[in-house]
Amino acid sequence: MSQWIPAFEEFAEKLLKDAKAPGAAIGIMQDGEWVYERTFGFRDEEKALPLSMDTVFGIASVTKSFTCVAIMQLQEAGKLSVHDPVVVYLPELTMGEEAWRNKMTIHHFMTHTPGMPPLPYLDGAMKRSMEADPAILGTESELELQKLPYLDTYEEVLQAISSYEGKPLGNPGEVFSYNNDAYGLLGAIIERVSGKPYEQYVTDHILRPLGMTRTVFDVQDLEDQEDVTILYTNKKIEGVSQVIAAPLWHDAPAMRAAGFLKSTVRDLLTYLNVFCSQGEAVGSTVLSPESVQQMKGTYARVDGYRSYGYGLMVSPAFPDGLLMEHGGSLKGISSHIFALPEKGLRGVVLINLDGVSVRELVVGLLNSLASRPAAAELYPVVPMPLTEEAQRAYIGRYESDEWLNATIDQKEGQLFIEVDDVSYPLIPVETDSFVFKRGNSVVWIDFFRSESGEVRRMSYALRQLQKKQSVQQP
Repeated sequence: MSQWIPAFEEFAEKLLKDAKAPGAAIGIMQDGEWVYERTFGFRDEEKALPLSMDTVFGIASVTKSFTCVAIMQLQEAGKLSVHDPVVVYLPELTMGEEAWRNKMTIHHFMTHTPGMPPLPYLDGAMKRSMEADPAILGTESELELQKLPYLDTYEEVLQAISSYEGKPLGNPGEVFSYNNDAYGLLGAIIERVSGKPYEQYVTDHILRPLGMTRTVFDVQDLEDQEDVTILYTNKKIEGVSQVIAAPLWHDAPAMRAAGFLKSTVRDLLTYLNVFCSQGEAVGSTVLSPESVQQMKGTYARVDGYRSYGYGLMVSPAFPDGLLMEHGGSLKGISSHIFALPEKGLRGVVLINLDGVSVRELVVGLLNSLASRPAAAELYPVVPMPLTEEAQRAYIGRYESDEWLNATIDQKEGQLFIEVDDVSYPLIPVETDSFVFKRGNSVVWIDFFRSESGEVRRMSYALRQLQKKQSVQQP
């Protein structure tokens, strides 16, 4: 047994236990050889059914890189360019002013930089499946759903986005803000350009050539439906948060390109080989080396450590070489893929409960592989001085139409951020940039100012939140 494994597994077991995760599957390969494979817990806790490298989990937003692979294939075929204006393919999109709208390109959609603010329409696309889910009954999500229309088709999504009355965050290419709606519309572009439904295109041109036989959009399409996880979620019952089985899969037929594939550790390791071997995998050329390099680009600053490529986070300054990664989260799903292509190393972590700090687990895994303590910080946090007077500029409540919010307050000369009813001290690290520590994770926050110098927005959870009001000081 490798020396790093016992310490990592102790770290992983504690994290999973604290999260009350019913089950997890982890696999790592390097240069075609298994480095590590391990399952924790069960795919069905009640029946004590085991997990495997072939157990089907949801992967949520890990789907986004598949969507970008499809776009790159269509570019290679000469059917589009990532620099084409989106309105060429989606003329019904009439959001915002025409001059602004016409600047949005496919590249901007792929990099979450179209300038759109966070929008609420993914839940509208999931509304029918969510309403049918007993786990939603009696929750805040049930109330929020009532405010949204049913968005069952690309045309309905386009109409909803076009009728949005909020202001853009900025010109296309200027502002990064994670946008599921833009990715949903990439599915519409793929469908219109290829002449195939998005799901069929991905199946025919990515999944089948790679031999990913247990990767599907609908588990009913699996030949063998036995080794499929049950989904679990946290729900407050009589005021107490409990992990419950919630087996109904949420779905969004008009936004599947944003995050609705299901897959396995083994299949995803095969997929990641595309990025570790310049497009060659299982005897099939899925992407040219040039397209692979484009997907690894650092096009948009995510935070002080990471940039966004095409459907992938990219960290050029990661201690062990360039790191590519992406996570995913939906009900019953916490997923993460990663690759260190220069080392031929790739890995997958899949968990059947939402809300698990899966990236913290991945960082612990990467630390352990590099002979660092699992909980070691990847990057040093060096505080910079900030006067109490300067702190006041950031104080306020920040919100988005995606129902994400945060409050910045000042207590005894220190700034704090309150999210999900928990308060954390903020550490200033750069001008208008802070971090806070949540568990073993270091979370980066940026603030953005108007031309007159007033703080107007902040980034949190990859989204841009608008400053709505100031917090009254005692």
